[in-house]
Amino acid sequence: MPSKNADVPPPLPAPLGVAVADSHTHLDMQSGTVAEALAKAASVGVTTVVQVGCDVRGSQWAAATAAEHDAVHAAVALHPNEAPRVVLGDPDGWSRQGAREAGGEAALDEALAEIDRLAAQPQVRGVGETGLDYFRTGPEGMAAQERSFRAHIEIAKRHGKALVIHDREAHADVLRVLKEEGAPERTVFHCYSGDAEMARICAEHGYFMSFAGNVTFKNAQGLRDALAVAPLELVLVETDAPFLTPAPYRGRPNAPYLIPVTVRAMAAVRGIDEDAMATALSANTARAFDY
Repeated sequence: MPSKNADVPPPLPAPLGVAVADSHTHLDMQSGTVAEALAKAASVGVTTVVQVGCDVRGSQWAAATAAEHDAVHAAVALHPNEAPRVVLGDPDGWSRQGAREAGGEAALDEALAEIDRLAAQPQVRGVGETGLDYFRTGPEGMAAQERSFRAHIEIAKRHGKALVIHDREAHADVLRVLKEEGAPERTVFHCYSGDAEMARICAEHGYFMSFAGNVTFKNAQGLRDALAVAPLELVLVETDAPFLTPAPYRGRPNAPYLIPVTVRAMAAVRGIDEDAMATALSANTARAFDY
């Protein structure tokens, strides 16, 4: 049963002593204005955010918002679940666009061309979130998903941008496609969901692993084990807001100002103090997104 606080934003955490970045957020899905979200985040030491697009419209918004605000960098892409919707249609209207007709391969080409155009802009620091998602897309959508993922890898490499990966229940295939295509120089596994063994594989390839609020969940020992073995210089932090609100606020709206809660939990897993954790996260995010 949802708690009576489900819509109530959690309180402001104590500010961090060292400023950090939220490496993956969706300001367009959060309540309030961008300026309000950035001010609230900055008040607790979260001074930079990476605004991530999931479809053409969201990517255009991300690029425009990053152009307006120095504290915002953009990433642009078709989400892995978006590619099959473009090709096969979306009769249920599950995504924010509502019901859509099937557009076929030509519609996917057109959408990818717009992502390519946006990726060339200087305020766009990443191409993502792209990748594979076997949780929501059935077998009929896998071909479109993989084709889109390969195209995004090519776009990221050609423009020299970071690749931001969404990997849900598709670890082996995501790693396979990266190997086949050749990963960009800077590759980020957003909302890292693998185990400690996969963290070792990511480390061997120099892939960044970004941890979200779910690293604080009781049932997420596997994520904490992965965080414990990931090289500190490859670790990032994110909200994926409005989703994945860290404990003890799980189920309530997430936003960049809640990053300190996750940073403190991550520092505890690593056995280091929060300033050392924040210092590493800040440097790593700037390196990953080249700002």
